[in-house]
Amino acid sequence: MYLCTMNLEVQLKEHIISSINNLFGNESLPSIQIEKTKPVFEGDFTLVVFPLVRFSKKSPEETAKLVGEQLIKNKELIQEYNVIKGFLNLVINPQIWLHLHTENWDSVPAVSHSDVSKIMVEYSSPNTNKPLHLGHIRNNLLGYSISQILKSNGHDVIMANLINDRGIHICKSMLAWQRFGNNETPENSKIKGDHLVGKYYVVFENELQKATDQVVAEAKKGNWVPKNSSTKERYTQTLEALEKAKEQKQINKLEGQIKEMVRNESELMIGCQQMLRDWESGDPEVLALWEKMNGWVYEGFDNTYKSLGVSFDRYYYESNTYKLGKDLVQEGLVSGVFFQKEDGSVWIDLSADGLDEKLVQRSDGTSVYITQDMGTADLKYEDFKLDRSVYVVGNEQDYHFKVLFSIMKKLNRSYANGMYHASYGMVDLPSGKMKSREGTVVDADDLIQDMIQTAQQKTEELGKTEGMDQTELDNLYYRLALAALKFFILKVDPKKRMLFNPEESIDFHGDTGPFVMYTYARIQSMLSKADNWEQPVDNISLHPSEVSNIKILNSYEEVILQAGKEYSPALICQFVLDVAKSYNRVYNEVDILRESNTALRNFRLQLAHKNALILRSSLALLGIETVNKM
Repeated sequence: MYLCTMNLEVQLKEHIISSINNLFGNESLPSIQIEKTKPVFEGDFTLVVFPLVRFSKKSPEETAKLVGEQLIKNKELIQEYNVIKGFLNLVINPQIWLHLHTENWDSVPAVSHSDVSKIMVEYSSPNTNKPLHLGHIRNNLLGYSISQILKSNGHDVIMANLINDRGIHICKSMLAWQRFGNNETPENSKIKGDHLVGKYYVVFENELQKATDQVVAEAKKGNWVPKNSSTKERYTQTLEALEKAKEQKQINKLEGQIKEMVRNESELMIGCQQMLRDWESGDPEVLALWEKMNGWVYEGFDNTYKSLGVSFDRYYYESNTYKLGKDLVQEGLVSGVFFQKEDGSVWIDLSADGLDEKLVQRSDGTSVYITQDMGTADLKYEDFKLDRSVYVVGNEQDYHFKVLFSIMKKLNRSYANGMYHASYGMVDLPSGKMKSREGTVVDADDLIQDMIQTAQQKTEELGKTEGMDQTELDNLYYRLALAALKFFILKVDPKKRMLFNPEESIDFHGDTGPFVMYTYARIQSMLSKADNWEQPVDNISLHPSEVSNIKILNSYEEVILQAGKEYSPALICQFVLDVAKSYNRVYNEVDILRESNTALRNFRLQLAHKNALILRSSLALLGIETVNKM
């Protein structure tokens, strides 16, 4: 069995229990609490001795010394100890760390697991009215990495992509192309399909703004007469509230509501709403337009996914699931989970759950986001009988998923408790927040190309291209660019909002993907120059940097398990940095190829090999491919 830090901890605990029994002769001792020693103190493991003082009848410090002396009688396991107040810090014999390495220097440990689940990880979930942008990149990279981490934990993982291919936002692009497109296609315009459709989403917004700006300005003054009776009532109430409002934040909110009322009653928006109704009723002309434009987008998405190095096992389409959601609405009406208002709209009251009333179907019978998510949840379970369903979606949808999960529980779905929202923060640029409908997003395709160009520039500046042909160089620039992009995004705790700085991400000397890639390539270069280094090694003295490095390598399994529990690739990134920095200290502080002691040379080359294996395996969990030459 692979011996690692986690197994060592079990052995150490058994030794401590035996030693304490010998000291105090009491079989009813409290449970032993050991933990990793904090970096500011010397030691590998720390025993909390406070629970033992009632048996020793001595102070915590004296008790710790008694236990420490008893423990170091077995010098094979524990070399020395030190006491900090009521904590006993234990230093493991370096030969133990050597043994841990020499027994398994040519393999990556398989992560032990007992709870194997069938898990679906849903990520990407793009809208077919715009190309993928920087925000989508964080989503895709997180979803793909979380999937790989869960697989490494032994779970049966299905990577899924729910395509948002219907709804009012899709109709905006369709209507704009229909009215202003002049039959423009990806072929005759030389524009990638998803970019072309995204162009018309922005066109719609610009045309809507031109048509309504003046009306909105007058409406804020009270000079507007809504056509819809329910809008008239809301407009009157909003104007009254606006007259009384004193705080600018409240004024802005009320004026925003007026703007939305005007927009919704504009000819363009009414046309959009009609197009959505026609789509849901199966109008052949509308469906043909929808299929044509979605086809353009899917081809564009596939190219971007390939460039980004992410993939999916299963695709779902909201156009297929929204009807299932409508069936659930009817089920909920019959069971009393939902209720219907006078205008025919269907709602659920979740105020008892700390939420509020939520619309699940519009008065005209069309579905909303939550409707299709309900239907998709049912379909996923029917398809795979999932234990867990993980949704990788930005934190602006936190409330949405609280509502969804609550609804599915009230509908008595057996799988509801296994639904989990892997929420993450938004991505900002130095210039500020991105806005899709204003066309101020960072396009994913453009960003990848910019990263490749930056990788080429940085590499050439460092003079690291000698002896490489063009194919090798193109592969190097691409992998460096993707490593920089992925590592920079994934190293941030998913729950935190992040600022993406392309220049900083590609730095060869910072906490970056290129730095780790260079460490891996350096090891491969060194190993290619060595021979006859695979013989068994034993009974050598380790340099402190080597002991430190082996300790970090042997935390691999523990890190993978924790990353799986927390759905956090950031833990893998930190581990990878720790490995790379630790190995670079070894490389700088001891001789390797020039070492005259054959056993020591072989050990150091085997240690280098082990670092490379762990780096490559860990980077693969982040979706990063290594290179052997830089």
